[in-house]
Amino acid sequence: MRREYLAENYGAKADGTTLCTKEIQAAIDAAAEEGGKVVLGKGIYLCGSLFLKSGIEFYLSEGAVLLGVQDEEQYPFVPSRVAGVEMEWPAGLVNVMNQTDVIISGPGTIDGQGEYWWKKYWGDDRHGGMRGVYEPKGLRWAVDYDCTRPRNVIVIHSENIELKDFTCVRSGFWNIHLCYSRRIHVDGVHVGENGGPSTDGIDVDSCDGVLIENAVISCNDDSICVKSGRDADGLRVNRVCENVTIQNCRLYAGAGITLGSETSGGIRNVIIRDNYYEGTDNGFRIKSARTRGGVLENIRVERLKMVNVKHIFSFLLDWNPTYSYCALPEGYTGEVPERWKKLIERVPLEKGIPTVKNIQIKDIKAYYTKEYEGMSMAFEIEAFEGFPIEEVNFENVEITAKSFGSIKGVKGFKWKNVELAIE
Repeated sequence: MRREYLAENYGAKADGTTLCTKEIQAAIDAAAEEGGKVVLGKGIYLCGSLFLKSGIEFYLSEGAVLLGVQDEEQYPFVPSRVAGVEMEWPAGLVNVMNQTDVIISGPGTIDGQGEYWWKKYWGDDRHGGMRGVYEPKGLRWAVDYDCTRPRNVIVIHSENIELKDFTCVRSGFWNIHLCYSRRIHVDGVHVGENGGPSTDGIDVDSCDGVLIENAVISCNDDSICVKSGRDADGLRVNRVCENVTIQNCRLYAGAGITLGSETSGGIRNVIIRDNYYEGTDNGFRIKSARTRGGVLENIRVERLKMVNVKHIFSFLLDWNPTYSYCALPEGYTGEVPERWKKLIERVPLEKGIPTVKNIQIKDIKAYYTKEYEGMSMAFEIEAFEGFPIEEVNFENVEITAKSFGSIKGVKGFKWKNVELAIE
């Protein structure tokens, strides 16, 4: 039985207005001495970055809200990886860095209060903010990195980590980022209220041995994403993401389950099974670019049910060029930060084309309801000329869709008991 360390006993005030970062961190530090349990009782705790320690449990009680303060100075810059590139970036609201045997649990909520950072990125109307300044200058590819925004939960360089039952909302950037870590179990986490840019649900980044199950996710980008580094920097790190299982999850608003677009270190041994989709943008998606490289292989996708999904299968290896391909605009004379230098470093074609092979897809049912008015496309599949997607088997697949879509650049696609009803 773990000894409990109540945050309130260390001076934390759950009134939603008193900043209590130092007080909660003091409870964490005390609990770490003997592997205790830090408990946030009912109430709202206004807070900046917290750093959990090995051996502790961080418990959010029923009615407890860890509320991210809207003050950038409360999120110190730390070494991190952001969208596939290593750089200094703001710490998250809750951080597990270089630790082992940590649990984050309980029925409470981690609330990033992300609207401040959403507005910083794209203004009040989604056409302004930093993006509105950068895009006309030909710097669309840089804005996501320059517009520093905290994530709700970061696990990096750690192992034996459990994230269980809590709710994660309104993150400034990705909700839960798992990076360079091993043996992670995410169970029963709810992600929602994420209307901002790049508010991914759960990102698994160059990890080994991750089980995600029983999650319920609504967000404004990838629901669950498996990735392994971007372009020259990702190829330099060369760290594969492997042995990942995603099962029994319910996915609503968001871009669905995705491999990529950061694929440079490779992705292998992934199982996606028994998940339910309703109203997502994609079912199973792969995205990459000609500068990413990496090998994606040994992927099993089975027993999925999709209702009102826009793109049921989307494999685009030349995805989103204005974001994917980084180059200084002609005549640019401004500063070139170190992170830009990493992004614009040239990747030779022989290293940049990703390899995608050996994907098993079976027991899939996808359809749209009579009331649904959106897009419904069965296939959106395209590889690079001369570099096909290979060895993909579809078995026991039943799709009712408004359009077939298209399949280009494939080799060794096999179909067994595939039924398509296309409007």
